[in-house]
Amino acid sequence: QVQLVESGGGLVQAGGSLRLSCAASGRTFSNYAMGWFRQAPGKDREFVAGISWGGGSTNYADSVKGRFTISRDNAKNTVYLQMNSLKPDDTAVYFCAAANSYGYTKLRLYDYWGQGTQVSVSS
Repeated sequence: QVQLVESGGGLVQAGGSLRLSCAASGRTFSNYAMGWFRQAPGKDREFVAGISWGGGSTNYADSVKGRFTISRDNAKNTVYLQMNSLKPDDTAVYFCAAANSYGYTKLRLYDYWGQGTQVSVSS
């Protein structure tokens, strides 16, 4: 089992920045690729960003490319999502998730999930 706890959400004005963190415990963190997803009110949960076991490979949804950056620190068992130039459309609950392979963008391929952290962007 892997336990995931997100933090760092909040309310920010459009154009601002936030950094989300996801702390992992349980099985060896570096064995898992990690992803960030988000779910806006009334919408399906969607892929945002993913990162490989060692952090050398990343992928992003088109809607966040150039604005968001995913990273990880395996010594701290933590994955991050730096979000810049935030827009009202980025308002959602953000979830981190762990998978046994890198490159997945589908929810069902992720094995472990956090409870989420709310990000609200005002116009």
